[in-house]
Amino acid sequence: QVQLAESGGGLVQAGGSLRLSCSPSDGTINNYAMGWFRQTPGKEREFVAGISTTGWNTDYADSVKGRFTISRYSAKNTVSLQMNSLKLEDTAVYYCAAVRKYITYAIRVSQDYDYWGQGTQVTVSS
Repeated sequence: QVQLAESGGGLVQAGGSLRLSCSPSDGTINNYAMGWFRQTPGKEREFVAGISTTGWNTDYADSVKGRFTISRYSAKNTVSLQMNSLKLEDTAVYYCAAVRKYITYAIRVSQDYDYWGQGTQVTVSS
């Protein structure tokens, strides 16, 4: 059972930046389509960003488009989520997700992922 190790959450002021990272424990990130989701209390987990297994295709929620960037660094076995121009409404627990399939598009549906990280808190203050 592969595990996803997340890092990079924290507290930041509005307008600031944070970078989240996620690495699968088996060291074969090129075999996975990856995604980031977020959740706030009382709400469903929502899609933030995704990247295909090929690494060529990405997708973003409208609410983060132009501010967040998902990238894969194969040599480091890592997928990152660079978050810029953070807003108060970006406050949430962020989860990394992965599915070990050859997929040429970014997956937006949480049920299509097989593996999940433990979550990392991102808090944006005014």
